[in-house]
Amino acid sequence: MTKKIVLLAAVVLLDACAKVPITGRRQLNLLPESQMMAMSLQAYQDFLQENEPVPASDTRAEMVGRIGNKLASAATQFLKENGASDRVEGFNWEFHVVDDPTVNAWCMPGGKVVVYTGILPVTATDEGLALVMGHEIAHAIARHGNERMSQGIAVQGVGMTLEAMSSSKPGLTRDLFLQSYGIGTQLGMLAYS
Repeated sequence: MTKKIVLLAAVVLLDACAKVPITGRRQLNLLPESQMMAMSLQAYQDFLQENEPVPASDTRAEMVGRIGNKLASAATQFLKENGASDRVEGFNWEFHVVDDPTVNAWCMPGGKVVVYTGILPVTATDEGLALVMGHEIAHAIARHGNERMSQGIAVQGVGMTLEAMSSSKPGLTRDLFLQSYGIGTQLGMLAYS
């Protein structure tokens, strides 16, 4: 039974691996992108209810909107020309500025972008702001949110599997854990070599 569970988990994980266009990096995406966009839309709306954006007539909002629309257009066109337009399918780009001294900006799945006023003095110019916003937009296009959630789901799944195995085969579970810990430690150390 345990071997079947491990085999099934391996098949699901392999099937959920996607290739990021441009970089070619493999990533784990267990959730459908439509579900990610629905969850992010709700979180975005909740955020905006708690953090009222500056008015659209505010020069900061105009700047963020102008730069954001140019970036969204350029990214969409680039992805279309490179056969990856599905990466922004269903995106409904929105750009808002919130009056908060935090040095931050973010983009949720689906193209929901928020820039905090605290980052504007740091970016200083249109180009500086475009750099930050482009970086955040790239996270959404690369589906990093899905990847992070999928990694969390995978870790929880492994934990539940180990917990189930430890009740039926404690020796095997201990050995698997120790092996995994040793491999994980070695790989972690290699990153700093």
